[in-house]
Amino acid sequence: MLPVSLVARLERNPDVAGATPLLLIVGRLHGDASAIAFGAQPGGFFARRLVFLAGGPARPGEIALGDDAAGSLHARPGASVVLAGRRLRVAGIYHSGIPIEDEGAQLPLASAQAITGRQGDATSIAVELAPGASVASASRSLTRAFANTTVIGTPSEAARAGANSILIHNATLVIVIVALVIGAISVTNTMAMSVLERQGELATLTTIGWSDARVASLVIGEGIGVSVIGAAIGLVLGVLGSLLLVHAMGVASYVSPSVTAWGLGRGLLVGILIGVLGGLYPAWRVTRMTPLRGLARAG
Repeated sequence: MLPVSLVARLERNPDVAGATPLLLIVGRLHGDASAIAFGAQPGGFFARRLVFLAGGPARPGEIALGDDAAGSLHARPGASVVLAGRRLRVAGIYHSGIPIEDEGAQLPLASAQAITGRQGDATSIAVELAPGASVASASRSLTRAFANTTVIGTPSEAARAGANSILIHNATLVIVIVALVIGAISVTNTMAMSVLERQGELATLTTIGWSDARVASLVIGEGIGVSVIGAAIGLVLGVLGSLLLVHAMGVASYVSPSVTAWGLGRGLLVGILIGVLGGLYPAWRVTRMTPLRGLARAG
């Protein structure tokens, strides 16, 4: 995280014509992991160079969308979008010609700082080069002057950040799918073993008048119970682990875990679905088992 006061030092560099602080909010625009919302000073050159196709610049409580982001969100000026849990009015649609910006959004720096709780801070500072200054020489001089900062000198380097976020999102999606498959198999195996070990008990229930559907629902219900308990524990560990991970990797200034009631609810719904899927085969096995065979095997 960079202090906004660093702008004054940057502007004293002979290779710099102007500097404006930016606060990047990554992956929080309607949950899009690749979208970046740029908090920028309304009067700075970063905001002034945007070409508005509809509407105008964002004011406090508003946000401007890149034309690509507006297309994917089906949003127009006057509509509202959610950024980091805050609902903001769309002030305008802009085009900059840089994909990472056109796929994201822009809002006043003060609004971005209020949303993230980072008053007085910036995640990066955009620099306008002085006439005659080359990107290479300016990068070298800024790197020497500000040793603890990273200088991004070309659009490809900036776009790489967006590509990395997409890669991480896709890798996470694959891991989640694999985890769900493994979870379903584990629940199926657990419930199948439970059915085999309790054949006598289940056969007794059938003998005293329980229907096949009732016995099968008992098995599926147990599978759902096991899955929900596992999902609840997993959600707690996931939330704590994600908080520790972003701090351990030193990226807490750029990204933060998005924990919402709907997100946690979806996790529990997935647990219920896994329980149902994992209990189907054992439940089917129960309905195919005759009471006499079950009692004989139990004995």
